[in-house]
Amino acid sequence: MITCLTCDKNQEDYKIKLLIGIIILLTLHLQYRLWFGDGSVEQVLQYQQRLAALKKQAEQKRERNDELYAEVLDLRKGQEAIEERARYDLGMIKKNESFFQVIE
Repeated sequence: MITCLTCDKNQEDYKIKLLIGIIILLTLHLQYRLWFGDGSVEQVLQYQQRLAALKKQAEQKRERNDELYAEVLDLRKGQEAIEERARYDLGMIKKNESFFQVIE
């Protein structure tokens, strides 16, 4: 039986080249998805910026809600808050009280 040593060597070389080609194509595909595809680095950065902006808006709204809640409690609690509101918002004054408006 005569064996062809060069034939086996050529088949092995072909298999190795094919495997290397497949690995290169797979690497290129993954790199493309990393930089340009869905969930790319740029898209992640955009999402992080959007998340930061939304967190800032949520914090501002939370602070505003806290202020409004404190004002509601103050209004429920005392007559002074109601009088203060009437003076500043409606321009009302008490009996026997003088009102002076300073125009600058």
